[in-house]
Amino acid sequence: MRLGLYGGTFDPIHNAHLAVAEAALQTFELDRMLLIPNRYPPHKESVTGASYVERLKMVQLACEGHEGLEACDIENHDGKSYTIATLEQLRIQYGDRTRFYFLIGADAFAEVLTWYRVAEVFRMTEFIVASRPGFQYAIPPAAKVHRLDSVHFTGSSTEIRRQLAAGAAVEGLPFRVAQYIQENSLYQKGRVKTA
Repeated sequence: MRLGLYGGTFDPIHNAHLAVAEAALQTFELDRMLLIPNRYPPHKESVTGASYVERLKMVQLACEGHEGLEACDIENHDGKSYTIATLEQLRIQYGDRTRFYFLIGADAFAEVLTWYRVAEVFRMTEFIVASRPGFQYAIPPAAKVHRLDSVHFTGSSTEIRRQLAAGAAVEGLPFRVAQYIQENSLYQKGRVKTA
């Protein structure tokens, strides 16, 4: 099996996330792409705008109707979500014959050498690096990297959260996700986040 892994805060997930995931799925002939919300992202010190449960639900809603895309809750645990720990769990779950392809934006891949136990990460997965305007990256000698240049990742969850907090109309969200955000008043100023 050729299994794609796409981790992130997904706070919220938006159409650019889906476009990149689908492009990677088709371009590299993957059997499936798991979208994995981080519960406690190790490289983002700020708190998320929505809870883990809410972010997972939005990913589940976004994946509906997209064949090959699947929400995965493997990082629903206490402690930071390190890629190596997730890969080790997935190896147990999917077996030694599964090849992992870790989808990542060029901006995040540029910092890959700061990752925890990165040498082991390089041994366990290949990378699909999605281009992002204005970001260049070097490929470490031990890393296996496939470039995804057919789709430029231009979306910004930060900008979407800012617009939602301001009460502005927001484009770029999957319909069911936008509906869920509205129904639950997510990202509104003064809202108390649940678990």
